[in-house]
Amino acid sequence: MLKQRIITAAWLAPLVLAGLFGLQGSAFALFTALMVLLGAWEWTNLAGIIRQNQRIMLVAGLAVVMLLMWLTGAAFAVWPLWCAALGWLLNLYWVTQYPDKGAQWQATPRRLAMGLWVLLPCWVGFNILRDSGAVWLLFVLLLVWSADIGAYFAGRRFGKRKLAPRVSPGKSWEGVIGGLVATTLLAVIFALGQSLTFGMGVGLVIVTIVVTLISVLGDLLESMLKRYRDIKDSSQLLPGHGGVLDRIDSLTAAIPLFALLYLPVLQGQVPSL
Repeated sequence: MLKQRIITAAWLAPLVLAGLFGLQGSAFALFTALMVLLGAWEWTNLAGIIRQNQRIMLVAGLAVVMLLMWLTGAAFAVWPLWCAALGWLLNLYWVTQYPDKGAQWQATPRRLAMGLWVLLPCWVGFNILRDSGAVWLLFVLLLVWSADIGAYFAGRRFGKRKLAPRVSPGKSWEGVIGGLVATTLLAVIFALGQSLTFGMGVGLVIVTIVVTLISVLGDLLESMLKRYRDIKDSSQLLPGHGGVLDRIDSLTAAIPLFALLYLPVLQGQVPSL
């Protein structure tokens, strides 16, 4: 298993980094759309769709929606990010109330709808952040990775109080705090490196704390769906690593929320619909 993970990471990491930072415009949008559509393929399984032809039709339908969003300019609009914010409030309620409120989301159409407000705004957020400059896209990626690393080591060393034992028994509040410490330090380094004013630096730290917590929710949401479906991984598309969603679950929450908060705080602008 370890050998398989290393081999997959050896070719996957350079490919993803080249796509995210070597492409711009329509090429970048297409690359990230392919990532999201692979995630959508896995989401259909999480939603309880088993038949291959139905899954293909649903993913194709999402691809058409994304094309229309690109052609109409909605791929760079702020309103999908607001939809994501509202959707993640619902996700937070369902994760914290699992399994008691499961009847509210467990129907297949509702899980499919959930996938729309998770995946589409993530793609829009990717486009907005890349269009504003690769440095802030890099920041969000480092934020999620730092949160994972900080949570892992703090959880192993100090973890005692379970975060969401009915959803993901391995996560602890101490791990969350460790992730927050790591990402706050990252925000301070970026604020100094980008020569932000004191006010903008404080704003970045606040946004970072919020987005770090949201990224944890992204992980928990997928864990909840997998637990309900009684599966370990979202798929086996990435040998040794599970599925695409297993790798981007935190990003699906972090990317759109950071893009939404980034606009007014770091650019000094009020986002318009």
